[in-house]
Amino acid sequence: MTTYSVKTADAETKWVLIDAEGVVVGRLASYVARRLRGKHRADYTPHVDQGDHIVIINAGKALMTGRKMTNKLYHRHTGHPGGIKTTTPQKIMDGKFPERVIEMAVLRMMPRESPLSRKQYAKLRVYPGAEHPHAAQNPEVVDFKSMNEKNARAA
Repeated sequence: MTTYSVKTADAETKWVLIDAEGVVVGRLASYVARRLRGKHRADYTPHVDQGDHIVIINAGKALMTGRKMTNKLYHRHTGHPGGIKTTTPQKIMDGKFPERVIEMAVLRMMPRESPLSRKQYAKLRVYPGAEHPHAAQNPEVVDFKSMNEKNARAA
């Protein structure tokens, strides 16, 4: 008996639509990272991109548990001496691009520094509102909020 290994040409991907309104960001990000990599499939092969295309809508209405919206800090560096910039998720959600909180949470749950993970991450599309331009792909709607009572948080 031999181990079955999926070839790149044989991998069939689906389109998945997830509504992030009232959903906990960390739980959503771990679910999405798993679907992007293809680990939800029985024939998962680590070196093949067989994950799904994921569309997340209402990303601006996602929530965090506890006081993370105000107390959690995101750091980045400009590259210049003394160039550390710090912000909170609340400032990002109130700003121009609220979808970046979910995008960065998913990115940080993907494997680092590999061409395959960048290709898998490129299948993620996040929109702050309810409209998205991917209706032609007929995405399968996944009700993430009802999968577990801990996935949703009252506003």
